[in-house]
Amino acid sequence: MAKKVKDYYDLIYAEDLSRRLQEVTDKFDVQHFMSLIESDLETLEFTQRQELLAKSIKECLPLSYADSLKVFEQILGPELEGGLGMFSEGYWLWPIGKYVELYGGQEFELSAAFSKELTKRFTGEFSMRPLLANFPKATMDLLLAWSKDENMRVRRLASECMRIRLPWAKKQMVVLDYFDEFTAVLRNLKDDRDKSIQKSVANNLNDLYKEDPEKFESIIRAWQEEELSPSCAWIIKHASRTKSKTKK
Repeated sequence: MAKKVKDYYDLIYAEDLSRRLQEVTDKFDVQHFMSLIESDLETLEFTQRQELLAKSIKECLPLSYADSLKVFEQILGPELEGGLGMFSEGYWLWPIGKYVELYGGQEFELSAAFSKELTKRFTGEFSMRPLLANFPKATMDLLLAWSKDENMRVRRLASECMRIRLPWAKKQMVVLDYFDEFTAVLRNLKDDRDKSIQKSVANNLNDLYKEDPEKFESIIRAWQEEELSPSCAWIIKHASRTKSKTKK
């Protein structure tokens, strides 16, 4: 039987994470951290494990939010190469992203800057979601800029962050209120050759279709007025999967 995702975040994992933190700061209380999680961690489901780990880090690292991020920056490690490794190599950073998600929702500049670095080693869409809710215009403007970033993981984040039905995240309808920016982000990415970006754009559009088919059609029609690149053609086909099912 394949190992469940939640089971990667066990006590052995927690000991390794605490070691990484202890190596870069003497402010982190390893013993207290382990005492907070050892009895419950392995009994919890995935999301609850992430919350317990993040909240325990918060309690055991008595620093300001800004100074805590400086600590986390020291353990991020090198950027991942290519488009793979997000979860296979970067999975151990999930509680760090959860920390930002839980405690950084009112710190736009700090959380956005950290999420941009985090996504180069793991993924940053979850840590960005509170910013999308609390600072929608500023976040959408930032995502528009990121959609043209030279780093493909940052470009993917620009799309993935704004998904209406992002898995493991609360449903957010912000993009319907900032539809011009939403459309512009996807337009910047529709011809991207990276498959993970293509999948994200397609999933974004599929989410949109479930909420507002007319807006979905308006984007597709605009794209089809021009010659389609292979990337864009694949995106449209994949984005139309729910639409195709409803017409059968």
